[in-house]
Formats: sequence, C-alpha cells, structure tokens
Amino acid sequence: MAITRIVKEPVQLKRDKSFEQWDSLTAKFAGAANIPFLLLQLPQIILNTRNLLAGNNSALLAVPWLGMFTGLLGNLCLLSYFIKKRETEAMVVQALGVISMYVVILQLAIAEAMPVPHFIGTSIVVASGLILNFLKYFDLLNPKIWHFWEEFVTIAGLSALPQVMWSTFVPYVPNTVLPGAIAFISAVLAVVMARMGKLPETGIKFLGSVSAWTATLLFMWMPVAQMWTNILNPDNIRGLSAVSMLLAMIGNGLMIPRALITRDLMWFTGSAWACLFYGWGNLICLYCLNSISKEFFLASTFGFLAWIGIVHFSVLTML
Repeated sequence: MAITRIVKEPVQLKRDKSFEQWDSLTAKFAGAANIPFLLLQLPQIILNTRNLLAGNNSALLAVPWLGMFTGLLGNLCLLSYFIKKRETEAMVVQALGVISMYVVILQLAIAEAMPVPHFIGTSIVVASGLILNFLKYFDLLNPKIWHFWEEFVTIAGLSALPQVMWSTFVPYVPNTVLPGAIAFISAVLAVVMARMGKLPETGIKFLGSVSAWTATLLFMWMPVAQMWTNILNPDNIRGLSAVSMLLAMIGNGLMIPRALITRDLMWFTGSAWACLFYGWGNLICLYCLNSISKEFFLASTFGFLAWIGIVHFSVLTML
C-alpha cells in the first residue's frame, strides 16, 4: 500500500502542476484575445466610413444589421454571464464586442441600412446593459436590480432568437413577428412563474441556464446571417472586411483553451463555432467570390488548423 502511495503521489503532483501551468497559460491566451477583439471591427468600421464619405451607402448592405444586432445582443448577455463567473478576460472581450458592434450598427443606421426605431431601441438596451454590468462588477448594484436585469436578458434573448432566425430568411418566408411573439409570451410566463414560486427547482435552474445558452445561440447565429447575405448578394461582398473575419478567427481561437480548461461547454461551443463559421467560413465565401487572394486564404487556413491541433494536443497531454 505504501509503495502504491509513493508511486501515485508524484504523478498527482505532476498533474496538479501541469494543470496550474495550463490554467495560467489559458488565462493569458484569453487576455491576449483582447487584442484581436479590440481591432476586430476596426477594419469594417474604416471601410464603412470610407463608403459613407464616398456616398456609397449601398455597400453597407453587405453587413446585415440583423446579424450585427444578434451578435451585439449575444455579447451583452455573455457579458453578464462572465461577470457572474468573475472571468475578467472574457468579460473585457464581451464588453469590447458590444462597443465595437454598436459603432458598426451606428454606421448602418446612418446609411439607412437599419431602421431608425430598431436603432433607438438597441441604443437604449446597450447603454443600460453596460452601466448595469459595470456596477455589478464593482459590487455597486442592488441585487434586486441585477435580478431584474437577468430576467430582462432572459426574456429579450428568448424573444429575439427565434425572431432573428426567422427574419434572416425573409422574403423566402412570410414577414411576420409571430415567432418572436410566441417566444416572448412563453418567456414572460416562465419568469412570472419563477417569481411566484410555481416552478420546481429544476425548472428554475433550467431557466437560469437558458439565458446564457440563448446568448451563445444568438452569437452563433451571426455568422449564419452573414453567410446567407453573402449568398443572396454576392455583388456586395466588397463591403465585407477580410481582416475583420481573420481577427474574429484569431480572437475566438485564443478563447478556446480557456473554455476547455474551465470545462465550460457553452463557452467552448460559442468560441469554436465563431472561429469556424464567422471567421474561417466567411473567408471561404470571400475566397470563392475572388475578394481575397489564394495566399491570404491558405495562410489563414493553415494557421487555423495548426492552432486547433496545438490546443488539442496540449489538452490531451495534460489529461
């Protein structure tokens, strides 16, 4: 028995040390992701500004406002999620995502590529969300107000997701608000029942996780909306920045190791999906439509595959 203990303890210590090193390294990767995410929308913002100044407002139609709104709402919901988990690096990434996407949405509104009422509503939600999350992070917010915000985020996310998914395919499907209305009523009923204590404990836990997963699904739908726009309007592809897509792939790729080490399935799913479809997927569209060079596409592809291979090898080695 003593011999077995002597053999096992060094192995366990080695694993613990390896985990600590990997934990520290993945936190640095997540922190480094702030750099590409800080610059993520900058090329798109610059391109949009040039088109606006040139009077080429139609070029901004290449950036679907529904897709940007979906990503912004997803970032805002995930910001609240990571603040509760005290994942500072991920929190900063989401905050940067909210701010940069809002700037793009502002440009779309100026170009009349987004309805004004939708822009005003978005602006109110973004401003309120950033202020409340900032107060929550520094423990300056009343718990009741935060609980109300969480309920609002749950209702807004559950209402927006089916509506955005449906509206993406208009005019190939009827233009209706029925999906969003049904989801809104269902979400309000669930929240009211939870407040009245009519939901079982499992139902309350499920409702609490729904908000985070809805945010991830909203974030995941953004590249789908973008690629659908690319297919429908290939002539407008020049209004899409390849550098932004590359930065999205790099930023989300740097987040994957941290999601794996924390065993956060939702975080991993969202980062991996965005890396694969929003980044690499849109680069494929740009390459197929001759908007980027073969060298640019191949270099991005090989770099992406190499990073995924390194991450998986490191995780298997740690295990």
